[in-house]
Amino acid sequence: MLSLFRSPLRNAVITPFRKTIPFFAKMSTSSNSKPNRLIHEKSPYLLQHAYNPVDWHPWNVEAFTKAKELNRPIFFLVGYSTCHWCHVMEHESFENEELAKIMNENFINIKVDREERPDVDKLYMSFVQAMTGGGGWPMSVFLTPDLKPITGGTYFPPVDQYGRPGFGTILTMISNQWKKNEAKVKDQGVALADAIKDGLKPKKSNAPSAEFVLNSSLEHLVESFDEARGGFGGAPKFPKPVDLDFLLYYYTQDKKSEKGIYALKMVEKTLQAMSMGGIHDHVGKGFHRYSVDANWHVPHFEKMLYDQGQLLYVYANFHKLTGKFKEIVEDIADYVKENLTHPEGGFYSAEDADSLPTHDSTKKREGAFCVWTKEEIDELLEDRPCRYNENITLAELFETYYEVGENGNVPPYTDPHDELKNQNVLIAKVEHGKRATEFKMSLEKLSVCLEDAKKILRERRALRPKPHLDSKCLTSWNALMISGYASAATAIPERKEFLESAERAIAFIRKYLVDDSGALLRSVYTGDNKEVVQIKEPIRGFADDYVFLIQALLDLYEVNFDESLLQWALELQARLDELFWDAEHQSGYYMSRKDDASIFARMQEDQDGAEPATNSVASLNLVRMADLFDIPDYRKKAAEIFAGAGARLQKYPYILNKMLIGVNRFAKSPQQIIVVGSGKDKVVQEFLSLIKKKYLPDKTLAFVDLDTRETSFLLEKNKHLKELMSAVQKPTVFICENFACGLPISSVDELGKRLETL
Repeated sequence: MLSLFRSPLRNAVITPFRKTIPFFAKMSTSSNSKPNRLIHEKSPYLLQHAYNPVDWHPWNVEAFTKAKELNRPIFFLVGYSTCHWCHVMEHESFENEELAKIMNENFINIKVDREERPDVDKLYMSFVQAMTGGGGWPMSVFLTPDLKPITGGTYFPPVDQYGRPGFGTILTMISNQWKKNEAKVKDQGVALADAIKDGLKPKKSNAPSAEFVLNSSLEHLVESFDEARGGFGGAPKFPKPVDLDFLLYYYTQDKKSEKGIYALKMVEKTLQAMSMGGIHDHVGKGFHRYSVDANWHVPHFEKMLYDQGQLLYVYANFHKLTGKFKEIVEDIADYVKENLTHPEGGFYSAEDADSLPTHDSTKKREGAFCVWTKEEIDELLEDRPCRYNENITLAELFETYYEVGENGNVPPYTDPHDELKNQNVLIAKVEHGKRATEFKMSLEKLSVCLEDAKKILRERRALRPKPHLDSKCLTSWNALMISGYASAATAIPERKEFLESAERAIAFIRKYLVDDSGALLRSVYTGDNKEVVQIKEPIRGFADDYVFLIQALLDLYEVNFDESLLQWALELQARLDELFWDAEHQSGYYMSRKDDASIFARMQEDQDGAEPATNSVASLNLVRMADLFDIPDYRKKAAEIFAGAGARLQKYPYILNKMLIGVNRFAKSPQQIIVVGSGKDKVVQEFLSLIKKKYLPDKTLAFVDLDTRETSFLLEKNKHLKELMSAVQKPTVFICENFACGLPISSVDELGKRLETL
């Protein structure tokens, strides 16, 4: 397959060029007063390019038809609204009159928001990675009018520099090749497309044992674990919530073993380091995307909804296990409620890394909204004594705690463009308890004093120019956030607004992200007055939208026991099977629908990343629903997914850590906890509260309300459960394992003792 990529055209594109090309040496840039087609879109990313002189099209049939009619190759660029290098390439190349002229005269130019079209993004990213050995955003790809790939890359400078060919050079070269050797370029495109299709074809094999994959993945994580600083590997360092989730799960399988204890230690060290590091926004709350250094100090400052949702899920579950990190659970949940929540309950996608340093500035800088000079902190805090130790000012306390330096605290190697020069990225290098001793106050009092300081800084920060908010609402990311809030609601039940946030988001999805046929939509958008708006041709949901939402519905059911959530989950699962299942190979779910003609190949995600892979979550959903509804076909489908991933699970199980949880749950007998009684009964509420506070990742929790038993959807679907419940008339808990139920439990104390054995 790779030999096909070594074509003359490919070699021409990636061969080093002269450092400058006179024609492009002095290029003018502009921002058109007349908008292009993107002005009619709602995606914040596409709208950012609506006034480029480039004649941009969205990814649609109109653009493809035009390319065929004019017989022009297609240039398309994939990015997202909070992408730093996307902004750079826009300013350098797409606002450039000369380059725009070449683009408009020789290509059909398409702009794609990767968050709207994850299938397009991932398919062509696999192509770019095979072509160049790397990937990232912006992603630049050239296609034939028939949507077959020609060549591609990521960011290109406007002229030849950084060892990369300039964008002008590439445009001219592709255009010339097309005009001189159209047939050859087309043939190569067909060959490349066929090679990619062949490489993406599912190959089933026997899945290895659960014990093998769990231990193999643990060994890999142990080898890459940074004992001194937490996390895995070196710089840049990413949170990777799926790995932390896996380690927590591993611990619950054998809490007393050396391996299990070390798995928990790795999670705690990483969560602690992240919460203390600069990747955590100590003033504004929430977590940034990743750390550019190995110390979790200097982040890439954008904040993504999918990170907040998954990290909230992990921190909340860790709190259930240990009682630790309550303040971080609240921090993430409050950040999303305050900054990423639409008035009607849906969740926005992201906050940008870049913003204007002042209202008079004309150039944005990364991190400008979040960083501080010592002078600014002194101005705000130096005359304010700490309320529990008047011998120290809030400035002294805060600057000591967060390592604030006179000339900033950012290591130069992490800031090659001097955007953070003389600035401080807040980081706590000394643990809270040691600082409390140093300042001669209790842990609680130190926290209060720090919060006093943060409140003042927060108010000042609110006066700064805010970073761009990507206000589109994506079904899949909203679902990840709902799962996070559901976990937080059970970890800290007194914060009732956490459950409310999850329920409001479900209502938002029902109202705005479901079409008239009941199928999911990918996205909706926020208008100028916060109204929810939709584009002319709504983007239909992808497999991850269905899979993540089914997961969220199951998670939320185990908090509020609303059976309508289960009914919807089953309906969505049926649509998922119809639209996305690999009927030919029986190997899993494709990302895109079977009737989408705009892509030349359907693909299945082959590893977890910043978000879990679709089939990782789908397999676990199937196991959970098989246990809950007693549907054997769901277990069969889960087994087929494991076989579809069999070769990867054998060689690289650590790339599918979310799936490993499903593999292990599948291998074990179901663990079911069934609570029966009136929902109004105090004992029943105590039963449910006790169970929900426990982190029991293998459990299936069901509640049968005696007041509504006759109309229960769950009992209608699960005949075995209905038989078990038929004679029960008082508050009772059944715990079923190894295909048998234990004796009925009727007291809270007895239930507590039994849960300790699970």
